[in-house]
Amino acid sequence: QVRLVESGGGLVQAGGSLRLSCAVSGRTLSTYAMGWFRQAPGKEREFVAAISWSGGRTVEADSVKGRFTISRDNAKDTVQLQMNSLQPEDTAVYYCARSPPTIIIATTPTGYEYWGQGTQVTVSS
Repeated sequence: QVRLVESGGGLVQAGGSLRLSCAVSGRTLSTYAMGWFRQAPGKEREFVAAISWSGGRTVEADSVKGRFTISRDNAKDTVQLQMNSLQPEDTAVYYCARSPPTIIIATTPTGYEYWGQGTQVTVSS
């Protein structure tokens, strides 16, 4: 059974930084892409960033480009999201997700089959 656990969320002032981490356990021998999504109250879940199995390819949403960076450590089965210059509009529950082995990289929720429980990020103005 694959399990994803996010950590690192919290309350930060506008302009501050947070680093989210996602630990993957279970059947992790296959290659897979990883992604981060977020969902604010009353809004749909939206794509934030994704990274390919090797880490050689990354994609970020336009709203976070230049501020957020996704990375992964395959030896530790973890993926990180470094978030800088945070703004109140970044407030949301952040979820990490793991794709099936056939997906190289994905920017929509349908490209992922396993999800974490989410971690709250709150940015105060």
